[in-house]
Order: sequence, then structure tokens, then C-alpha cells
Amino acid sequence: MSHGKTAFVCLPCHASYKQPYDRDRPDRVCPRCAGPLIHVGSAFAPPRRRDAAGWRALSVLLHAGVRFHKSCCGGPGYRPRSPREVKERMAYAEATGEPYARALVRAEVA
Repeated sequence: MSHGKTAFVCLPCHASYKQPYDRDRPDRVCPRCAGPLIHVGSAFAPPRRRDAAGWRALSVLLHAGVRFHKSCCGGPGYRPRSPREVKERMAYAEATGEPYARALVRAEVA
């Protein structure tokens, strides 16, 4: 039985590609710019290509180590979709000492 496809993104191109995951082939390249693709998981929903703010927010999430994999408990969970939401969660992480990756996927900030 073959495994399903998973998502890879190219941040400079604002592009997402579904490809079969292969552990033996970890390095993927973008078909548009030949830059590296980032494995983001099978439950990823990309922002629209023209949504520059959404792609900036996604870039912060990916560089913090957040990925979008399915779980048995209802999917990948919350993710901020705007730079304002990212900034709020980063400020919360600074104030509380919570790791950035955990603060970024927190649905509510106090």
C-alpha cells in the first residue's frame, strides 16, 4: 500500500506542492526556482499565492519548527495567519518564557 502525499513549500515562490514522502530522498527542489523545498506535513493548507502577509506569517512558523501533520485528535490545530497574530504570540513567548513554537500554535494568548 502506498502512502499518501504530503506538502512541501517554497517560501520565495509562495508555492506549495503535494508529493509522495520518501525518507531516502529528503532534499527536494522547487520546480520553479530550483531552491530547497520545506516539508510541512500532510495537513497543510497554504495561503493564497498573492497573500504576502500570510506567507510572511508562515515563514516565521516554519523557521520556528512548526509543521502541519495530522493527529488523531482533530488535525493540525491552530496557526496564526497574519503577521499581527504572529507578533502577539512572539510577545507572549518573550513575556512568559514559553518556547516560540508552542506559543505560535497556541489558540489564545492571555
